[in-house]
Amino acid sequence: METFTAHRISQDDNVLFPDIMEIDVDRVLLTKNRVFGHRTTTIYMKNIASVTMSSGILFADVRIETTGGRVYRSEGYRKADARRIVELLTV
Repeated sequence: METFTAHRISQDDNVLFPDIMEIDVDRVLLTKNRVFGHRTTTIYMKNIASVTMSSGILFADVRIETTGGRVYRSEGYRKADARRIVELLTV
């Protein structure tokens, strides 16, 4: 399992509570931390329809769309981490 943590200083709301993405052979765990608790979403690899990365000057965002049409965004990763996430999810 590979774990990626978004950078704490990014353009979105994860300055204090960064997103965490854990990628396993058959699933992705996306944890969105909040002031009170967190929300973890499980996305199974077989349900991933597309993965895109958009990058700015310092950070990159990852967008995962499922076969059911749901879209999950995770913001503020280092560009190298975002490229690795895309690589793992599109194999």
